[in-house]
Amino acid sequence: MTKALYRKYRPKTLSEVVGQEQVTDVLSNSLKQGKISHAYLFTGPRGTGKTSVARIFAHEINDFKYEIEDDYVDIIEIDGASNRGIDNIRELREKAAIVPTSGKYKVYIIDEVHMLTKEAFNALLKTLEEPPKHVIFIMATTDAYKVPVTITSRAQTFTFKLADRKVMLEFLKKVADEEKIKIDDDALSIIAKRGGGSFRDSLSLLDQISTLSSEIITRDSVISAMGLPEDEKIVELLNNYMSGNMNKIASDLKDILSSGVKAETLASEMIERIIENPRPELLRLLSRLPEVKAPFAEAKLLVALSENIPTILAEPSAIKPVAKPEKEITKHEEKIVELERQVANANFNWNAFLETVQKMNDAIYSQLKNCKYDVVGNSLEIYPAKKISKTILSRDNNKRILIEATNGMNVTICDKDEQPNSATKDKLLSKISDIMGGEVSNDGGNSPF
Repeated sequence: MTKALYRKYRPKTLSEVVGQEQVTDVLSNSLKQGKISHAYLFTGPRGTGKTSVARIFAHEINDFKYEIEDDYVDIIEIDGASNRGIDNIRELREKAAIVPTSGKYKVYIIDEVHMLTKEAFNALLKTLEEPPKHVIFIMATTDAYKVPVTITSRAQTFTFKLADRKVMLEFLKKVADEEKIKIDDDALSIIAKRGGGSFRDSLSLLDQISTLSSEIITRDSVISAMGLPEDEKIVELLNNYMSGNMNKIASDLKDILSSGVKAETLASEMIERIIENPRPELLRLLSRLPEVKAPFAEAKLLVALSENIPTILAEPSAIKPVAKPEKEITKHEEKIVELERQVANANFNWNAFLETVQKMNDAIYSQLKNCKYDVVGNSLEIYPAKKISKTILSRDNNKRILIEATNGMNVTICDKDEQPNSATKDKLLSKISDIMGGEVSNDGGNSPF
């Protein structure tokens, strides 16, 4: 079996790490000077090399030769997402007291450390305050703000950055040459752009398109394989948005989405284009495009592009020049505002919320999984199926967990006899159709409208 490129080109020494000199230079100097801290915190976006550097540093601290598949008993990796409870940390503390077997230090790498419970953090804090001399902790997280300040204040913090596009392009060229992948610079530029500064994501994309052709891989073949919209069509869509040509916007969207481009991908490409060439009349659209994601991604994109509908309705029709009365314009404006509110609310992912709660407290999850819900603005209304479920979910400690799982939304536990009144996809599509004055189909999400 061929090894994936992101695994094959994972660095094995600090000097091989690309684009994180602000971290690797300091760590290298600390090794040379013998100044090793008892705790480190690596923060930054996913795919920037936090775990790889943690493994390399753990090996170099102990003078171990690093091979990707090796297994040293003195280097212990812990997944904070699945070992997040106080019992897990207590077990860690007990084992940490045992001296290393073959290395100078026993190194614990805790990935996704922000997933630990409050009680687990408190238990870990006691160890960080009075650590055994032979123990080093290297913690990694994508969400540094979720790590208590009591932990961060006792660790040396290093911030990893997304790679600069020029650095990423040079890195991908080097890999392509070594792998004998025939690909032109324009095609590599698209991969570097879509990788978003993540080495893992960029290498995965290069791996994905490496077999497209035995001849040279071109920009057009990459665009087709990745389901990306053509630049010219994005420019045309943005121009029609600025001119308020709703008919042309609808036509452009239908053509682009029917070609296999996802609404989320189109929104992402439009964001990139606006940032590259910002214009005042596009800033409002820019603020809405990040909301274009499942569920109802196509509907959200349509709403984001239709903010000028009241202006369009006020203009004379190309076929029948009849001015719209002011009251009718107001009526449409109200419809658009209400539709935007409901589409934004529909963005709440109940299944992801349940998964988060289950990781935090399985007992709460067991009461929650049979509930119905509604989202109103920034409030989540939960409708328990049983009276006992309401009693349990309404407890202060349990409610705090629910609020945390929603990232700070207001949470209300309603009576079991009440019923939610959430807007369904059909209702949203119907309302869009009413406002647009045309037909909107619901074919499972494959159709752009």
